[in-house]
Amino acid sequence: HVQLVESGGGSVQAGGTLKLSCAPSRDIFFSTCKLAWYRQAPGKERELVSTINSIGTTTYSTSVEDRFTISRDNARNTLSLQMNSLQTDDTGVYYCAACQSGAGFRYWGRGTQVTVS
Repeated sequence: HVQLVESGGGSVQAGGTLKLSCAPSRDIFFSTCKLAWYRQAPGKERELVSTINSIGTTTYSTSVEDRFTISRDNARNTLSLQMNSLQTDDTGVYYCAACQSGAGFRYWGRGTQVTVS
C-alpha cells in the first residue's frame, strides 16, 4: 500500500508563508507522474490548487496564482508547494495527489492542516 506523506502545515498570520512537502512511502515511479495539491476548507468541497506534470508544466487555480509555487524534485521523489502572502481564505487541509488516473489521481496523502489567521 502506497501512502503519500505531507508535511509543513501549520498556523501563520495573514501575509505569512508556509512550504508544504509531499513524498511517497515507496517508489511509485514518482518522476513520471503528474502531481497535484488540493485543499479543502471547512464546510467546502475539496478544490484543486495546483498541478505539475512530469516535464514541469504547472497550473494554478486563479485564487492562488502569483502567490503559490508548485515544484518537484524527481531525484528526491518530493513535491512541494511554496505558499506566500497567505490569506485567511487559504485555511484548510491540503492534500497531495500523484499519478493521474482518468479524471482523478491514484495516490493521495492524508492531508496537512494550514491555518491562516
